[in-house]
Amino acid sequence: MTPTGPTRHVSVKDVAARSGVSFQTTSKVLNGKGSVSGVTRARILRAASDLGYVPNLQARSLVMKSSRAIGLIASDFSDHNLSQFVVGAEREARRQGYAVVITSIEPEGSAGEYALPAMMERRVDGILLAAPQMEEDRAAARALEGTVPVVSLYDVAGGGVTTVGSDHELTGVLATRHLIDRGHRVIATITGTPGRHATESRLRGYRRALDEAGLAFDGALVDQAERQIAGKIAGARAATVRLLEARPDITAIFAQNDTLALGVLNALRSLGKRVPDDCAVAGCDDIDMAAFMVPPLTTVHVPFYETGTEAMRLLLNMIGDGVFAPRKVLLPVHLVVRASTSGDLRG
Repeated sequence: MTPTGPTRHVSVKDVAARSGVSFQTTSKVLNGKGSVSGVTRARILRAASDLGYVPNLQARSLVMKSSRAIGLIASDFSDHNLSQFVVGAEREARRQGYAVVITSIEPEGSAGEYALPAMMERRVDGILLAAPQMEEDRAAARALEGTVPVVSLYDVAGGGVTTVGSDHELTGVLATRHLIDRGHRVIATITGTPGRHATESRLRGYRRALDEAGLAFDGALVDQAERQIAGKIAGARAATVRLLEARPDITAIFAQNDTLALGVLNALRSLGKRVPDDCAVAGCDDIDMAAFMVPPLTTVHVPFYETGTEAMRLLLNMIGDGVFAPRKVLLPVHLVVRASTSGDLRG
């Protein structure tokens, strides 16, 4: 058997020779540029297909001064909401002819250590941020200044970056107001990571709904799902037990995301509490699993897939228009009522 060497890269020059068209015209057609007759364009594209021509993207980016690539920097890819955001963003980029280069940051890591330099080395045309730690990472925020257009899912330290997300304070209002409307007066809440924008905003929404109803805020009804406990679910379970041991008169709990709500439901079952008869539960985000929890979870729908799509669309518009003035775009949220809050204490 005759050994075969490595496959030779098919060049624009090869395609030009095969089609019998000049190098300059062939190059224009393969790069999607210039005005060429339909017959000539078809001949060039047929030759390229016959030869198995694959564009040299690095060479093209040097000539066109555009990589047609977007850098996406994220944190925890196991997070369902983040995954929805990434899918929405990638599909919109692909629809507009862009590729997405994805890298991640460790939970306590900095984007400046690896992620940002890696994106700059690859000459991406813009960066999409989906890493909540950027809220405190001032060094990385400074490194972004004056580089490429940037859109973020979260606020960035120091501001100056366009953000696309949802009104997290409103999510807290909607969930808590719903529980109040069901007749509950002793309503606890379990929060996520302290200091984060979404956490603090949802807590403000909780307090705002209580205030609107004339109910006093009680710090003893607020607990955090500690990160040192293995996983958010276990942390929420432990927080629920603590709350009910201290305040057995609690009749409703607002878990500030649906993953935490899983821990709340587990704790209530272990304590012999019926949901919603003994304690109603509301969550936030409306992950796919929420409709299949036992009982199905009332929650606030946050459009993460649509947020990814809109964030990418906005970023590509910034690249195309050359206008990078920071904006804040909020997509609508809405309450989804299910069995975990059925019933009415008002009788």
